[in-house]
Amino acid sequence: MIDIKTMTILIVDDMKSMRLTLRKMLRNLEIGKDLLFADNGRSGLSTLKNSSCDLLIVDWNMPEMNGSQMLANLRRDKNIRDIPVVMVTAENERDIVADVAEYEVDGYLLKPLTLSALDTKIKSVIEAANHPDKAKLHLLEARACEEAGNIEGAIDETRKALALKPNASRILRKLGLLYLEIKKNEIGEKCLQKAVAVNRQDTISRRHLAKLYINKHAFKRAAKLYMEILSFSTRHFDSAVQLGETLLINGFRNEARMLFSRIMSKSRSSKGLQEKIINICMENQEYEFVAEIVTEAIKDNPSNMDLMYKAGTIYLETGDQEKAMECFVTVDNNRRGDIKTKLQIAQIHFNNRRILQTDDYLNRILRIDPSNKEALKMRQQI
Repeated sequence: MIDIKTMTILIVDDMKSMRLTLRKMLRNLEIGKDLLFADNGRSGLSTLKNSSCDLLIVDWNMPEMNGSQMLANLRRDKNIRDIPVVMVTAENERDIVADVAEYEVDGYLLKPLTLSALDTKIKSVIEAANHPDKAKLHLLEARACEEAGNIEGAIDETRKALALKPNASRILRKLGLLYLEIKKNEIGEKCLQKAVAVNRQDTISRRHLAKLYINKHAFKRAAKLYMEILSFSTRHFDSAVQLGETLLINGFRNEARMLFSRIMSKSRSSKGLQEKIINICMENQEYEFVAEIVTEAIKDNPSNMDLMYKAGTIYLETGDQEKAMECFVTVDNNRRGDIKTKLQIAQIHFNNRRILQTDDYLNRILRIDPSNKEALKMRQQI
């Protein structure tokens, strides 16, 4: 049993002012005797290796290792996985909803904190830890069965928990995954579908369902689920991009474009992700779609000459030599010594039988590199 007045609490927050505020609030509430502090998830886990704690109060948004990453590690460690956790988050951090579901956060608080909210939340979390309901006890027994290799026993205990809480998406999801583990895919799929039906923000069940549909080559259904996932969470871009590539490879081009568009609209600040999508589309000859992406990207970052050059090569693939020329000339004006760009411009002039302009650019290239084979070969042809 955890004594709310004498328990040990670990506060994990990168802001010293927030750690001090929480300490003052807990003292005023007479909650906890020993208070420990860490400034990020990594140092918080390190503290837990050497100290026994009864409750964690963890900030969601931290550098080095955030609250989600800390919780993922915490729940994997049998020695500390059952410590109750209260997550603290800013109101606009919507992904906390997904984290609450995935890492079994016991409660969360929105900033700015109030004494009343902190008091109520901690007391309810500790009460639940001290007196778990029957459904929770069945789930703990199910976990023990699963870890002992008794999947049938785990299913039986999970079903008992579900009978007590028939609309709990977390329990439905767990039951579905257990059925999938023993290859009863049809029952597992139905459990996951119900989990999604009772909790529209359950991104985890959607991801498991999508994986099941991909294995069944039901790609359109998987794409629909990921479109929903991206409406609720920004944490699954990588797997969404993977699915987009799978859709392209298997001929579901409209679905791939819709998925990539959704990813791009949700991740405008991620240039690496943007470039990955562009490269995938280029490899799969989706040139017109890539041209649209790059056009929008250039509007956001007109000084990115690498992107401008890529836009030129894409317009060439779509047959729009005029737009390609505009891009290459812009790059050439900003990179005077760039032979590769000058060769592109010379080639476009050559293709359009503009001999004087072709010769002008070949001269520019040869002044930089007198032995350039491509320029010399083109000169022989004019």
